[in-house]
Amino acid sequence: MPPLQDLTAAIAGITREAGALAMAQFRTDFARWEKEAGSPVCEVDLAVDTMLRERLSALLPDAGWLSEETADSPERLQRRRIWVVDPIDGTRDYIRGRTGWAVSVALVEDGRAVVGVLDAPARGELWQAAAGCGATLNQRPITASQRTDFAGSRVPTDALPKADRDLAMVEKPNSIALRMAMVADDRADLVATLRWGNEWDIAAAALIAQEAGGCVTDALGGTLVFNKPDPQAFGVITSSQGIHKAAIERLSGRAKAVLTR
Repeated sequence: MPPLQDLTAAIAGITREAGALAMAQFRTDFARWEKEAGSPVCEVDLAVDTMLRERLSALLPDAGWLSEETADSPERLQRRRIWVVDPIDGTRDYIRGRTGWAVSVALVEDGRAVVGVLDAPARGELWQAAAGCGATLNQRPITASQRTDFAGSRVPTDALPKADRDLAMVEKPNSIALRMAMVADDRADLVATLRWGNEWDIAAAALIAQEAGGCVTDALGGTLVFNKPDPQAFGVITSSQGIHKAAIERLSGRAKAVLTR
């Protein structure tokens, strides 16, 4: 395998090409449908997925493949390295002509992300991280939120429950990966989901937030592991290091209630 920083640059280049492919069709007429209720997909998702699989597989032929838009195969479990991809994270925003979407690519090795790239071309943002090398936005090093007071924490959301009215709302892209990246760039302090989600939604952004100095766990504070037989995680909490414990304490009861339904 090439040196990690060289590999990251190559992955970023491919991800930008995928973003350009998506951007060329953005706000045009394209086929769209629902895979299941509440889960939109469009023909551009599939085109980007095909392009990424061809290019990334050529870059590292020994790596397995896990993508939202490709039928899963247990063969990936035999691979030490695996690509974890969401060709368009935030498809709902993409279809609606909004800018809150991104191409998400992670390289996972032995269960942990070692490279993460997000390209959000409609926002002019390219996020990159490599394990142990820090994180950047448009080639500029970034540092995650340093907040230590939980009250007043900035949360990307459209509304806050009554119990969380001590927090502050900021812009909410549809892409969960972009919301997590906002913590990495100190535009948000906390992102939390309390439901089962997929590895491809969070793998790249989790590394970006961690390499920027943020803290990322599942909804109960557990370590995220990727390339599992069932490629899901129960929620994600991304925050500054200083409020993560308070976030777990605030949300753990709700998370456990969801798990016991």
